[in-house]
Amino acid sequence: MAGETAHFYEPANGHGLAYDPFNSIVGPRPIGWISSVNAQGVPNLAPYSFFNAFNYVPPIIGFSSIGWKDSVANIEATGVFVWNLATRRLAQAMNATSAHVPGDVDEFGLSGLTPVPGRVVAAPRVLESPVNFECRLSQLIRLKSASGAETDSWLVLGEVVGVHIDTDAIPDGRYDTFGQGVILRAGRLGDYAEISRENMFEMARPDWPGA
Repeated sequence: MAGETAHFYEPANGHGLAYDPFNSIVGPRPIGWISSVNAQGVPNLAPYSFFNAFNYVPPIIGFSSIGWKDSVANIEATGVFVWNLATRRLAQAMNATSAHVPGDVDEFGLSGLTPVPGRVVAAPRVLESPVNFECRLSQLIRLKSASGAETDSWLVLGEVVGVHIDTDAIPDGRYDTFGQGVILRAGRLGDYAEISRENMFEMARPDWPGA
């Protein structure tokens, strides 16, 4: 338990450790594998480690970009994007799409993945991924510090308007979270974790009937 012997630091003054622990503590985190297209029609595919779901109805997901990157510029210009589920089978291809390349370079080609047009939005999705969320931009927010100072980070929020699920992932009509080999970002430079059925456990919420 963290007590008087805990290592304490104020982030504004440095962490005093060999490596900044923030990314490793807040994790593992779902991966925002985002595909988009620019105004000239060039597709883009990039992973973001600050990603999650934020609302049920309507379903809203979001990711934060450190810096004004191609994904953010494309989404601002077109108003649409697609989230693609990153799995262990696709890990190397996903990692290839994290390369820093010029905006006119197609990461689908770099990674050997197949772009497929969205059915609802004009952005490509990753054919090989078992789940794709087609999204329309709902908010684009520049993050600020507690003092109100603007940061070099942008939060992109999108309403999910189309969902593609591989039928193998819904064998009995219920989505099989643990059967897809989902990978998560676990901090440092290259740490990842895979969701496995062996690590699953259940807990009933206190307000559920019969709990």
